[in-house]
Amino acid sequence: MRVHVVLFTSDLRVHDHPPLRAALTAADAVVPLFVRDTGVAGFLAANREAFLADCLRDLDAGLRERGGRLVVRSGAVVDEVAKVVTETDACAVHVAGGVSAYAHRREDRLRDTLRRLGCDLVAHDGVVTCVPPGAVTPDARDHFAVFTPYHRHWARHGPRAVVRAPRAVRVPDGVGGEVLPERADVAGVSPGLAEGGERAGRALLTSWLRSGIGAYEDRHDDLAGDATSRLSPHLHFGTIGPVEAAHRARAAGGPGAEAFVRQLAWRDFHHQVLAARPDAAHADYRTQHDHWRRAPREVEAWQEGRTGYPVVDAAMRQLRHEGWMHNRGRLLTASFLVKTLYVDWRVGARHFLSLLVDGDVANNQLNWQWMAGTGTDSRPNRVLNPLTQAKRYDPDGAYVRRWVPELADVEGSAVHTPWKAAGLDRAALGDYPDPIVHLPDGLARFKRARNLD
Repeated sequence: MRVHVVLFTSDLRVHDHPPLRAALTAADAVVPLFVRDTGVAGFLAANREAFLADCLRDLDAGLRERGGRLVVRSGAVVDEVAKVVTETDACAVHVAGGVSAYAHRREDRLRDTLRRLGCDLVAHDGVVTCVPPGAVTPDARDHFAVFTPYHRHWARHGPRAVVRAPRAVRVPDGVGGEVLPERADVAGVSPGLAEGGERAGRALLTSWLRSGIGAYEDRHDDLAGDATSRLSPHLHFGTIGPVEAAHRARAAGGPGAEAFVRQLAWRDFHHQVLAARPDAAHADYRTQHDHWRRAPREVEAWQEGRTGYPVVDAAMRQLRHEGWMHNRGRLLTASFLVKTLYVDWRVGARHFLSLLVDGDVANNQLNWQWMAGTGTDSRPNRVLNPLTQAKRYDPDGAYVRRWVPELADVEGSAVHTPWKAAGLDRAALGDYPDPIVHLPDGLARFKRARNLD
Protein backbone atom coordinates (compact mmCIF):
# COMPACT_ATOMS: atom_id res chain seq x y z
CA MET A 1 0.00 0.00 0.00
CA ARG A 2 1.39 3.38 -1.04
CA VAL A 3 1.35 5.76 1.95
CA HIS A 4 1.94 9.51 2.03
CA VAL A 5 2.13 11.76 5.10
CA VAL A 6 0.48 15.20 5.23
CA LEU A 7 2.23 17.38 7.80
CA PHE A 8 -0.18 20.09 8.95
CA THR A 9 1.37 23.29 10.28
CA SER A 10 -0.49 26.59 9.87
CA ASP A 11 -3.07 25.09 7.49
CA LEU A 12 -5.51 23.37 9.86
CA ARG A 13 -8.37 22.70 7.48
CA VAL A 14 -9.70 20.18 4.97
CA HIS A 15 -11.11 22.70 2.48
CA ASP A 16 -8.79 24.22 -0.13
CA HIS A 17 -5.81 22.18 1.05
CA PRO A 18 -3.38 21.38 -1.81
CA PRO A 19 -1.04 19.14 0.24
CA LEU A 20 -3.94 16.93 1.37
CA ARG A 21 -5.42 16.81 -2.13
CA ALA A 22 -2.04 15.91 -3.68
CA ALA A 23 -1.40 13.16 -1.14
CA LEU A 24 -4.85 11.64 -1.60
CA THR A 25 -4.45 11.70 -5.38
CA ALA A 26 -1.07 9.96 -5.35
CA ALA A 27 -1.38 7.50 -2.45
CA ASP A 28 -3.59 4.64 -1.31
CA ALA A 29 -3.65 6.01 2.24
CA VAL A 30 -2.46 9.13 4.04
CA VAL A 31 -1.39 10.00 7.55
CA PRO A 32 -2.73 13.45 8.52
CA LEU A 33 -0.09 14.46 11.06
CA PHE A 34 0.30 17.41 13.39
CA VAL A 35 3.40 17.68 15.58
CA ARG A 36 3.21 19.80 18.71
CA ASP A 37 6.61 21.25 18.02
CA THR A 38 8.80 21.59 21.13
CA GLY A 39 11.03 23.89 19.09
CA VAL A 40 8.39 26.64 19.10
CA ALA A 41 6.93 26.01 22.54
CA GLY A 42 8.03 29.45 23.69
CA PHE A 43 6.17 31.11 20.82
CA LEU A 44 2.89 29.37 21.55
CA ALA A 45 1.38 31.78 24.10
CA ALA A 46 -1.70 30.76 26.07
CA ASN A 47 -4.27 32.29 23.72
CA ARG A 48 -2.74 30.68 20.65
CA GLU A 49 -2.37 27.37 22.46
CA ALA A 50 -6.06 27.39 23.43
CA PHE A 51 -7.16 28.38 19.93
CA LEU A 52 -4.88 25.67 18.52
CA ALA A 53 -6.58 23.07 20.73
CA ASP A 54 -9.93 24.08 19.21
CA CYS A 55 -8.44 23.87 15.71
CA LEU A 56 -6.95 20.41 16.18
CA ARG A 57 -10.14 18.96 17.60
CA ASP A 58 -12.14 20.43 14.75
CA LEU A 59 -9.65 19.24 12.14
CA ASP A 60 -9.87 15.74 13.61
CA ALA A 61 -13.67 15.93 13.41
CA GLY A 62 -13.53 17.04 9.77
CA LEU A 63 -11.22 14.17 8.89
CA ARG A 64 -13.37 11.65 10.77
CA GLU A 65 -16.42 12.76 8.81
CA ARG A 66 -14.46 11.57 5.77
CA GLY A 67 -13.32 8.30 7.31
CA GLY A 68 -9.95 9.54 8.55
CA ARG A 69 -8.49 11.00 11.72
CA LEU A 70 -5.74 13.35 12.85
CA VAL A 71 -2.55 11.90 14.34
CA VAL A 72 -1.07 14.26 16.93
CA ARG A 73 2.41 13.82 18.37
CA SER A 74 4.77 15.98 20.41
CA GLY A 75 8.49 16.54 20.01
CA ALA A 76 10.96 17.78 17.43
CA VAL A 77 9.13 17.94 14.11
CA VAL A 78 11.83 16.24 12.04
CA ASP A 79 12.17 13.37 14.53
CA GLU A 80 8.44 12.76 14.81
CA VAL A 81 7.86 12.88 11.05
CA ALA A 82 10.73 10.45 10.54
CA LYS A 83 9.18 8.06 13.06
CA VAL A 84 5.84 8.10 11.23
CA VAL A 85 7.57 7.57 7.88
CA THR A 86 9.47 4.59 9.30
CA GLU A 87 6.36 3.11 10.93
CA THR A 88 4.26 3.34 7.77
CA ASP A 89 6.97 2.97 5.11
CA ALA A 90 5.68 6.24 3.63
CA CYS A 91 7.26 7.36 0.38
CA ALA A 92 6.39 11.07 0.50
CA VAL A 93 5.65 13.83 3.00
CA HIS A 94 3.57 16.85 1.94
CA VAL A 95 3.80 20.19 3.75
CA ALA A 96 2.78 23.80 3.13
CA GLY A 97 5.74 26.02 2.35
CA GLY A 98 6.62 28.46 5.15
CA VAL A 99 8.32 31.86 5.12
CA SER A 100 10.09 32.31 8.45
CA ALA A 101 13.73 31.43 9.05
CA TYR A 102 12.56 28.68 11.40
CA ALA A 103 10.25 27.21 8.75
CA HIS A 104 13.06 27.21 6.19
CA ARG A 105 15.44 25.47 8.58
CA ARG A 106 12.76 22.92 9.46
CA GLU A 107 12.11 22.21 5.79
CA ASP A 108 15.84 21.80 5.03
CA ARG A 109 16.39 19.41 7.94
CA LEU A 110 13.25 17.47 7.07
CA ARG A 111 14.31 17.09 3.44
CA ASP A 112 17.78 15.82 4.43
CA THR A 113 16.38 13.35 6.96
CA LEU A 114 13.71 12.01 4.62
CA ARG A 115 16.23 11.57 1.81
CA ARG A 116 18.19 9.19 4.00
CA LEU A 117 14.96 7.26 4.57
CA GLY A 118 14.20 7.06 0.86
CA CYS A 119 11.23 9.41 1.23
CA ASP A 120 10.46 12.60 -0.72
CA LEU A 121 9.46 15.94 0.75
CA VAL A 122 6.92 17.87 -1.30
CA ALA A 123 6.51 21.53 -0.27
CA HIS A 124 3.38 23.24 -1.61
CA ASP A 125 3.24 26.99 -2.24
CA GLY A 126 0.09 29.09 -2.11
CA VAL A 127 -1.32 27.41 0.98
CA VAL A 128 -0.72 29.97 3.74
CA THR A 129 -0.71 32.96 1.37
CA CYS A 130 -2.71 33.89 -1.73
CA VAL A 131 0.40 34.46 -3.84
CA PRO A 132 3.57 32.59 -2.81
CA PRO A 133 6.56 34.68 -1.66
CA GLY A 134 8.87 35.14 -4.63
CA ALA A 135 6.13 34.57 -7.21
CA VAL A 136 6.13 38.29 -8.06
CA THR A 137 9.37 40.28 -7.83
CA PRO A 138 10.69 43.57 -9.14
CA ASP A 139 13.50 43.68 -11.69
CA ALA A 140 16.89 42.75 -10.22
CA ARG A 141 15.54 42.28 -6.67
CA ASP A 142 14.24 39.34 -4.70
CA HIS A 143 11.25 41.11 -3.15
CA PHE A 144 9.17 44.28 -3.15
CA ALA A 145 9.99 46.78 -0.42
CA VAL A 146 7.01 49.05 -1.18
CA PHE A 147 3.42 47.82 -1.03
CA THR A 148 1.82 49.77 -3.91
CA PRO A 149 3.92 48.30 -6.76
CA TYR A 150 3.73 44.90 -5.06
CA HIS A 151 -0.05 45.12 -5.01
CA ARG A 152 -0.19 45.92 -8.73
CA HIS A 153 1.86 42.82 -9.59
CA TRP A 154 0.00 40.73 -6.98
CA ALA A 155 -3.37 41.65 -8.51
CA ARG A 156 -2.20 40.73 -12.00
CA HIS A 157 -0.75 37.41 -10.82
CA GLY A 158 -3.88 36.40 -8.93
CA PRO A 159 -4.33 33.43 -6.62
CA ARG A 160 -4.55 29.82 -7.78
CA ALA A 161 -7.89 28.03 -8.12
CA VAL A 162 -9.61 26.74 -4.99
CA VAL A 163 -9.08 23.04 -4.26
CA ARG A 164 -12.22 21.18 -3.24
CA ALA A 165 -12.37 19.30 0.05
CA PRO A 166 -11.89 15.52 -0.14
CA ARG A 167 -14.85 13.19 0.16
CA ALA A 168 -12.87 10.35 1.75
CA VAL A 169 -9.64 10.08 3.71
CA ARG A 170 -8.13 6.67 4.35
CA VAL A 171 -5.57 6.38 7.17
CA PRO A 172 -3.43 3.22 7.49
CA ASP A 173 -4.09 1.07 10.55
CA GLY A 174 -1.82 1.10 13.55
CA VAL A 175 -0.54 4.69 13.46
CA GLY A 176 -0.68 5.89 17.04
CA GLY A 177 -1.04 9.40 18.34
CA GLU A 178 -1.73 11.41 21.47
CA VAL A 179 -5.01 12.44 23.00
CA LEU A 180 -6.14 15.69 21.42
CA PRO A 181 -5.49 18.79 23.55
CA GLU A 182 -8.37 20.76 25.05
CA ARG A 183 -8.76 24.49 25.57
CA ALA A 184 -9.82 23.88 29.18
CA ASP A 185 -6.35 22.53 29.97
CA VAL A 186 -4.62 25.79 29.04
CA ALA A 187 -4.03 28.32 31.83
CA GLY A 188 -3.97 32.08 31.40
CA VAL A 189 -6.36 32.31 28.46
CA SER A 190 -8.05 35.64 27.78
CA PRO A 191 -11.68 35.42 28.94
CA GLY A 192 -13.07 36.76 25.66
CA LEU A 193 -10.98 34.57 23.34
CA ALA A 194 -12.91 33.55 20.21
CA GLU A 195 -13.64 29.96 19.24
CA GLY A 196 -11.13 28.26 16.97
CA GLY A 197 -11.51 25.61 14.29
CA GLU A 198 -12.45 25.33 10.64
CA ARG A 199 -16.19 25.17 11.21
CA ALA A 200 -16.14 28.35 13.29
CA GLY A 201 -13.91 30.05 10.72
CA ARG A 202 -16.05 29.11 7.75
CA ALA A 203 -19.22 30.21 9.55
CA LEU A 204 -17.57 33.53 10.36
CA LEU A 205 -16.43 34.01 6.77
CA THR A 206 -19.90 33.22 5.40
CA SER A 207 -21.56 35.62 7.84
CA TRP A 208 -19.02 38.34 7.05
CA LEU A 209 -19.54 37.98 3.30
CA ARG A 210 -23.29 38.09 3.76
CA SER A 211 -23.64 41.04 6.10
CA GLY A 212 -20.32 42.77 6.80
CA ILE A 213 -18.15 43.12 3.74
CA GLY A 214 -20.40 45.61 1.97
CA ALA A 215 -19.64 48.31 4.54
CA TYR A 216 -16.00 47.35 5.05
CA GLU A 217 -14.41 50.12 2.98
CA ASP A 218 -16.29 52.83 4.85
CA ARG A 219 -16.30 51.33 8.36
CA HIS A 220 -13.14 49.26 8.82
CA ASP A 221 -11.53 51.98 10.99
CA ASP A 222 -14.64 52.48 13.16
CA LEU A 223 -13.41 51.36 16.58
CA ALA A 224 -16.79 51.12 18.28
CA GLY A 225 -18.51 49.69 15.20
CA ASP A 226 -16.27 46.62 15.25
CA ALA A 227 -16.80 46.33 11.49
CA THR A 228 -13.71 44.31 10.56
CA SER A 229 -13.92 40.64 9.59
CA ARG A 230 -12.15 39.22 12.70
CA LEU A 231 -10.82 36.50 10.40
CA SER A 232 -7.16 37.09 11.26
CA PRO A 233 -6.91 34.26 13.83
CA HIS A 234 -8.37 31.83 11.29
CA LEU A 235 -6.00 33.03 8.60
CA HIS A 236 -3.08 32.66 11.00
CA PHE A 237 -3.94 29.06 11.91
CA GLY A 238 -5.12 28.28 8.40
CA THR A 239 -8.63 27.24 9.37
CA ILE A 240 -9.63 29.57 6.53
CA GLY A 241 -7.49 29.56 3.40
CA PRO A 242 -6.56 33.03 2.11
CA VAL A 243 -7.06 31.88 -1.49
CA GLU A 244 -10.64 30.82 -0.83
CA ALA A 245 -11.27 34.01 1.17
CA ALA A 246 -10.03 36.12 -1.75
CA HIS A 247 -12.12 34.27 -4.34
CA ARG A 248 -15.27 34.40 -2.24
CA ALA A 249 -14.81 38.09 -1.46
CA ARG A 250 -14.36 38.94 -5.12
CA ALA A 251 -17.44 36.92 -5.94
CA ALA A 252 -19.35 39.09 -3.45
CA GLY A 253 -18.02 42.16 -5.29
CA GLY A 254 -18.12 45.84 -4.48
CA PRO A 255 -15.74 48.37 -2.90
CA GLY A 256 -15.83 46.60 0.46
CA ALA A 257 -14.70 43.35 -1.12
CA GLU A 258 -11.85 45.06 -2.93
CA ALA A 259 -10.74 46.74 0.29
CA PHE A 260 -10.80 43.39 2.08
CA VAL A 261 -8.80 41.65 -0.67
CA ARG A 262 -6.29 44.50 -0.46
CA GLN A 263 -5.76 43.54 3.19
CA LEU A 264 -5.04 39.97 2.09
CA ALA A 265 -2.45 41.46 -0.27
CA TRP A 266 -0.89 43.34 2.65
CA ARG A 267 -0.62 40.02 4.48
CA ASP A 268 1.12 38.46 1.48
CA PHE A 269 3.37 41.52 1.18
CA HIS A 270 4.68 41.04 4.70
CA HIS A 271 5.20 37.34 4.10
CA GLN A 272 7.30 38.00 0.99
CA VAL A 273 9.38 40.59 2.86
CA LEU A 274 10.08 38.15 5.68
CA ALA A 275 10.83 35.31 3.27
CA ALA A 276 13.51 37.46 1.63
CA ARG A 277 14.74 39.10 4.83
CA PRO A 278 14.29 36.61 7.71
CA ASP A 279 16.28 38.81 10.08
CA ALA A 280 13.48 41.42 9.89
CA ALA A 281 11.75 39.34 12.57
CA HIS A 282 14.13 40.89 15.10
CA ALA A 283 16.28 43.51 13.32
CA ASP A 284 15.41 46.82 11.67
CA TYR A 285 14.56 46.44 8.00
CA ARG A 286 15.67 50.04 7.46
CA THR A 287 17.50 51.36 10.47
CA GLN A 288 16.93 54.89 11.70
CA HIS A 289 19.86 54.51 14.13
CA ASP A 290 17.53 54.91 17.07
CA HIS A 291 18.74 54.97 20.66
CA TRP A 292 15.52 53.79 22.24
CA ARG A 293 14.57 54.72 25.79
CA ARG A 294 14.32 52.24 28.62
CA ALA A 295 11.15 53.26 30.41
CA PRO A 296 9.88 50.28 32.43
CA ARG A 297 7.18 52.19 34.34
CA GLU A 298 5.78 53.76 31.19
CA VAL A 299 5.90 50.41 29.36
CA GLU A 300 4.02 48.78 32.24
CA ALA A 301 1.37 51.51 32.13
CA TRP A 302 1.03 50.98 28.37
CA GLN A 303 0.72 47.20 28.78
CA GLU A 304 -1.92 47.53 31.51
CA GLY A 305 -3.98 50.15 29.69
CA ARG A 306 -3.23 52.91 32.19
CA THR A 307 -1.49 55.56 30.10
CA GLY A 308 -4.13 58.19 30.84
CA TYR A 309 -5.08 58.35 27.16
CA PRO A 310 -8.42 56.53 27.07
CA VAL A 311 -8.38 55.37 23.45
CA VAL A 312 -4.92 53.82 23.93
CA ASP A 313 -5.99 52.21 27.19
CA ALA A 314 -9.21 50.86 25.68
CA ALA A 315 -7.31 49.13 22.89
CA MET A 316 -4.76 47.63 25.28
CA ARG A 317 -7.53 46.33 27.54
CA GLN A 318 -9.33 44.82 24.57
CA LEU A 319 -6.11 42.98 23.74
CA ARG A 320 -5.85 41.54 27.23
CA HIS A 321 -9.53 40.54 27.38
CA GLU A 322 -9.97 39.09 23.89
CA GLY A 323 -6.47 38.19 22.75
CA TRP A 324 -7.28 40.36 19.75
CA MET A 325 -7.30 44.06 18.97
CA HIS A 326 -8.99 46.20 16.33
CA ASN A 327 -6.52 47.08 13.58
CA ARG A 328 -6.89 50.83 14.12
CA GLY A 329 -6.18 50.19 17.79
CA ARG A 330 -3.00 48.33 16.87
CA LEU A 331 -1.77 51.27 14.86
CA LEU A 332 -2.45 53.94 17.47
CA THR A 333 -1.13 51.90 20.44
CA ALA A 334 2.03 51.07 18.49
CA SER A 335 2.56 54.70 17.53
CA PHE A 336 2.11 55.73 21.16
CA LEU A 337 4.79 53.30 22.35
CA VAL A 338 7.42 53.83 19.66
CA LYS A 339 6.88 57.48 18.76
CA THR A 340 5.34 59.19 21.81
CA LEU A 341 7.20 57.17 24.46
CA TYR A 342 10.13 56.40 22.11
CA VAL A 343 10.45 52.79 23.24
CA ASP A 344 11.91 50.03 21.05
CA TRP A 345 9.35 48.42 18.74
CA ARG A 346 10.58 44.98 19.83
CA VAL A 347 9.20 45.63 23.32
CA GLY A 348 5.75 46.19 21.86
CA ALA A 349 6.03 43.31 19.42
CA ARG A 350 6.89 40.89 22.25
CA HIS A 351 3.93 42.04 24.32
CA PHE A 352 1.55 41.69 21.41
CA LEU A 353 2.85 38.18 20.69
CA SER A 354 2.30 37.23 24.32
CA LEU A 355 -1.44 37.85 23.91
CA LEU A 356 -2.51 37.97 20.26
CA VAL A 357 -4.32 34.87 19.07
CA ASP A 358 -3.40 35.91 15.53
CA GLY A 359 0.21 36.56 16.57
CA ASP A 360 2.15 35.99 13.36
CA VAL A 361 5.86 36.75 12.99
CA ALA A 362 5.54 38.26 9.52
CA ASN A 363 2.52 40.46 10.18
CA ASN A 364 3.21 41.36 13.80
CA GLN A 365 6.90 42.21 13.49
CA LEU A 366 6.66 44.00 10.16
CA ASN A 367 3.59 46.01 11.16
CA TRP A 368 5.43 47.09 14.28
CA GLN A 369 8.42 48.10 12.16
CA TRP A 370 6.11 49.93 9.75
CA MET A 371 4.78 52.00 12.63
CA ALA A 372 8.24 52.51 14.13
CA GLY A 373 9.53 53.82 10.81
CA THR A 374 12.21 51.12 10.62
CA GLY A 375 10.30 48.93 8.16
CA THR A 376 8.71 49.47 4.77
CA ASP A 377 6.79 52.69 5.50
CA SER A 378 7.72 55.46 3.09
CA ARG A 379 6.93 58.01 5.84
CA PRO A 380 9.09 56.76 8.72
CA ASN A 381 8.47 59.78 10.94
CA ARG A 382 4.65 59.79 11.01
CA VAL A 383 3.16 60.07 14.49
CA LEU A 384 -0.46 59.19 15.27
CA ASN A 385 -1.85 61.62 17.83
CA PRO A 386 -4.16 59.58 20.13
CA LEU A 387 -6.55 62.49 20.63
CA THR A 388 -6.88 63.08 16.89
CA GLN A 389 -7.31 59.35 16.36
CA ALA A 390 -10.00 59.20 19.06
CA LYS A 391 -11.91 62.12 17.57
CA ARG A 392 -11.82 60.55 14.12
CA TYR A 393 -12.43 56.86 14.89
CA ASP A 394 -14.36 56.94 18.19
CA PRO A 395 -16.07 60.33 18.04
CA ASP A 396 -18.71 59.74 20.72
CA GLY A 397 -16.46 57.62 22.95
CA ALA A 398 -18.43 54.35 22.71
CA TYR A 399 -15.29 52.25 22.25
CA VAL A 400 -13.60 53.82 25.26
CA ARG A 401 -16.64 53.38 27.49
CA ARG A 402 -16.84 49.71 26.46
CA TRP A 403 -13.30 48.91 27.59
CA VAL A 404 -12.50 51.50 30.29
CA PRO A 405 -15.25 51.10 32.89
CA GLU A 406 -13.84 53.92 35.05
CA LEU A 407 -15.01 56.28 32.32
CA ALA A 408 -18.36 54.63 31.56
CA ASP A 409 -20.38 57.54 32.96
CA VAL A 410 -18.51 60.27 31.09
CA GLU A 411 -20.73 61.46 28.27
CA GLY A 412 -19.78 62.16 24.68
CA SER A 413 -16.34 63.10 23.46
CA ALA A 414 -15.31 64.35 26.91
CA VAL A 415 -14.42 60.73 27.67
CA HIS A 416 -11.24 61.21 25.63
CA THR A 417 -9.87 63.97 27.89
CA PRO A 418 -10.78 62.95 31.46
CA TRP A 419 -7.90 64.99 32.93
CA LYS A 420 -9.90 68.12 32.05
CA ALA A 421 -12.62 67.16 34.54
CA ALA A 422 -12.58 69.06 37.80
CA GLY A 423 -13.83 68.65 41.34
CA LEU A 424 -16.46 65.98 41.89
CA ASP A 425 -16.42 64.99 38.23
CA ARG A 426 -12.70 64.14 38.44
CA ALA A 427 -13.16 62.35 41.75
CA ALA A 428 -15.87 60.19 40.21
CA LEU A 429 -13.27 58.70 37.86
CA GLY A 430 -11.60 56.91 40.76
CA ASP A 431 -8.00 55.94 40.20
CA TYR A 432 -7.98 56.42 36.45
CA PRO A 433 -4.58 58.04 35.86
CA ASP A 434 -3.58 61.35 34.40
CA PRO A 435 -1.54 61.14 31.18
CA ILE A 436 1.89 59.61 31.67
CA VAL A 437 3.33 62.01 29.09
CA HIS A 438 2.22 65.28 27.54
CA LEU A 439 1.85 64.77 23.82
CA PRO A 440 3.88 67.87 22.80
CA ASP A 441 6.74 66.67 25.03
CA GLY A 442 6.65 63.20 23.50
CA LEU A 443 6.62 64.62 19.98
CA ALA A 444 9.51 66.97 20.71
CA ARG A 445 11.55 64.09 22.20
CA PHE A 446 10.92 61.95 19.13
CA LYS A 447 11.92 64.74 16.76
CA ARG A 448 15.13 65.29 18.67
CA ALA A 449 15.91 61.59 18.56
CA ARG A 450 15.39 61.45 14.79
CA ASN A 451 17.17 64.79 14.20
CA LEU A 452 13.97 66.36 12.91
CA ASP A 453 13.92 69.52 15.04
